Amino acid sequence: MEVYCTRPHCLRPKNHFADLDDITTLKTTQQKYCTSCGMPLILRDRYLPIKLLGQGGFGAAFLAIDRDTPKMRQCVVKQFQPSGNLTEEALEKARTLFTQEAETLEEIGNEHKQIPNLFAFFTITLPSLQPSQPNQFFYLVQEYIDGQNLEEELIQNGNFSEVQVLEILREILPVLTFIHDRGIIHRDIKPSNIMRRRDGKLFLLDFGAVKQVANSPSGSAASTGIYSMGFAPPEQMSGSQVFPSTDLYAFAVTLITLMTGQEANQLFDAYTNQWKWRSQITVSPRLADILDKMLLAAASQRFQSAQEVLEALFAPSVPPTVLPQPLPQQQPLPQPPQRPIPVQPAFATWELLAGAAFSGFEGALIAIALFSLVKNPIITLAIAFVILGSLIFSQTKRWIEKFDLLIIPTVSFAIIFFIPYLRGGLPIQQILIFTVAAALITIAMTTLFKLIYKLLSSIL
Repeated sequence: MEVYCTRPHCLRPKNHFADLDDITTLKTTQQKYCTSCGMPLILRDRYLPIKLLGQGGFGAAFLAIDRDTPKMRQCVVKQFQPSGNLTEEALEKARTLFTQEAETLEEIGNEHKQIPNLFAFFTITLPSLQPSQPNQFFYLVQEYIDGQNLEEELIQNGNFSEVQVLEILREILPVLTFIHDRGIIHRDIKPSNIMRRRDGKLFLLDFGAVKQVANSPSGSAASTGIYSMGFAPPEQMSGSQVFPSTDLYAFAVTLITLMTGQEANQLFDAYTNQWKWRSQITVSPRLADILDKMLLAAASQRFQSAQEVLEALFAPSVPPTVLPQPLPQQQPLPQPPQRPIPVQPAFATWELLAGAAFSGFEGALIAIALFSLVKNPIITLAIAFVILGSLIFSQTKRWIEKFDLLIIPTVSFAIIFFIPYLRGGLPIQQILIFTVAAALITIAMTTLFKLIYKLLSSIL
């Protein structure tokens, strides 16, 4: 097994231990040490980092296994290493802030299913490699989300469609509402911090830059300068107070980069101080106006909450993009809540192929059964097409999905199997070959049309 050293700047962080390939030895072995720098590798005698996931200016993240769990659960170990030679007072302050952040993550992760859970946080103190004060390493252990972030999806699959962006808005805006209601500003929303798990569910990650404003003195919430260039609004880059609309700005930048496939700095015109993204793609006027309002330079002119964005998305009309400055002490009139209109989520590739297989298999069974009853090929085909069309329409409305695609063909095949009259004189083996062939042909045709559609979309 390969175990990764978490000491910053280790010259050879990858360590291989053949004895750890045995799960029994892995669970009972004593501490292992880096062969290059001597750093303890099994953190807290429990977590074994096995892969570097990412590294930035404030630390690193590692994929690890928890050997104290029955199935050797995978998790993410995040390391925060204060930069520079800190005094004892500064180091104590960093430790306090780290503990406060861990408490915040534990609270919101346990309360919301789209935020990773916090499993542990701890500090390791070791002698320094240089003759100076001891080194202290701070660690968070979080739930591992197995999937791809939206930045990786963009690279792999190309630009996002409007339907996909609406799906992201519908899933992430309630998460932002949840954290903002608790006085928490994420402050680092970008494609790489939104993860899609293998089952399609979206998660908001990386609360390392999280800002707790609920208990700040005098309502202050000054930015500490932790942000991603191009995604942060003016108030955050200047170190001023941050707001829920600060996150909405970064979220809008995230969405326009996903739809256009361009970097944020390529879409912003510094001369006019405006975002120039509409000419790059074609989207509905409603979505474009909403994103433009989220991207306004003045925090007061943006939507003030994620819930307002949801209501604007699914309301009959969209408010003007630029709003006049409110008078001092003037409170906005309450707006009646709008009932959201559900957006049909896009079909994943496996859903399209599964539906195609279902349609081909079921269509073949229906044609065989009808021909044995009617004996007229024209009438048989007409009735079969009507029934098959109804089944395909039911799939588009998601009335038939998932296990239904297995259950219905199984029941249909069982009926033909136990009622020989419906076979039209064909042996059951030949019927099975015919239906499977029809399913495979339908899958091939669906795949071909999908490839043609993607090719034409990229050209046009």
